[in-house]
Amino acid sequence: MPAHTPADVVLRAERLWDGTAEQSAEGVDVRVSDGHIAEIGHRLRPRTPAGTVIDLPGHTLLPGLIDCHVHVLDDSHDTEPIAYQAVRAVPVLTTLLMHGFTTIRDLGSADQPLNVSLKRAIDEGHLLGPRMLVAPNIISAHGGHGDKEPRLAERYHQIVGTLADGADAILRTVRAQARAGADWIKFAAGGGFSSPSDCVTDVGYTQHEMDLIVTAAADRGLPVAAHAFGDEAVLRAVRAGVHSVEHACLTGPDTLAAIAERNVFLVPTHYAQRYYLDRLDDDTFWQGSSDLLRESYAEHADRLRRHFPLVAGSGARIAFGSDAGMFPHEQNWREFTTLVEHGFSPLQALRAATSHAAELLRQPALGRIGPGALADLVAVPGDPLSDIAVMGRVDFVMQKGKVRRRHQE
Repeated sequence: MPAHTPADVVLRAERLWDGTAEQSAEGVDVRVSDGHIAEIGHRLRPRTPAGTVIDLPGHTLLPGLIDCHVHVLDDSHDTEPIAYQAVRAVPVLTTLLMHGFTTIRDLGSADQPLNVSLKRAIDEGHLLGPRMLVAPNIISAHGGHGDKEPRLAERYHQIVGTLADGADAILRTVRAQARAGADWIKFAAGGGFSSPSDCVTDVGYTQHEMDLIVTAAADRGLPVAAHAFGDEAVLRAVRAGVHSVEHACLTGPDTLAAIAERNVFLVPTHYAQRYYLDRLDDDTFWQGSSDLLRESYAEHADRLRRHFPLVAGSGARIAFGSDAGMFPHEQNWREFTTLVEHGFSPLQALRAATSHAAELLRQPALGRIGPGALADLVAVPGDPLSDIAVMGRVDFVMQKGKVRRRHQE
């Protein structure tokens, strides 16, 4: 990583895709000044004597990538000391940034709001990592997806999770998340494959409770993300007015149509599901894992595979989210290739990780290349609009005008 990046830089790649266009443009340069995009055009030059030109031959320049569903904290370490959990997250942040993800939405862990501190450390320059927007924890009913260690609760009265049942507890918990520094509120509208206490198709909250979560969040100006896999959990969340549905991987066409009709974003996390489905018969892979997780994926494998192709043509607004943390973070780019395998065009997949993701996160200065946008830019060797697999080969990363990774090195 260069020790210093000049304040005035021209980036010159073979082609440029701006985050929205139907196709890339050739021979278009980008001039960056003071952390923002100042100009785009042909054969640009720096405006100051100290400026420089960075040539990226054979590359496509794109907006910095956005992953709207990650977990930088390892859920399996929820009962470890909080300092250990935070330290374990530091290399994860570097990995995500070096792979081109200049912004992430971290959707929390079950217990402590540690991602708020990680976000602050990045903002203050103490850590290198993506820009973070965070939901501190996943709010869950007792016995729901976020109730992580029920045996500890039963035997030692030690609860691991951000648990709330009923109106009073829900109001207190949402307000506590806001006080902790939340950018988003996340709740478990339904069960999960890794849940120790419920099934993936279970519904976590009544309609009234979901309505109350969204209302309480709106009172603090916070958008809401709902974890849900099955039809009823998704439909209740959509009716409640959530801003994004996470997963929805066991839903049918009618539920997907309801998501689209209500203009709710869907973050499909397809690679996370394929990561386990494609390894169901690999005994070595499952060594040391919960039998429950393998059994749950085996039970729902056929339904998952039937669902995957439905999403691309559903009309729902799609934002890129990998659920990295459920698998190694350095593989989160594989959400691109998985979406294309499931019927998305490369253009749709790229928009999901740039302009559409920025729209979901309410960050108009991100996800695009144009004057005034933040200078978050990445480059890949080749053309991702014809070969989406090159998204796994990001070798230039600029974040707010600072070069974080450069392909010559």
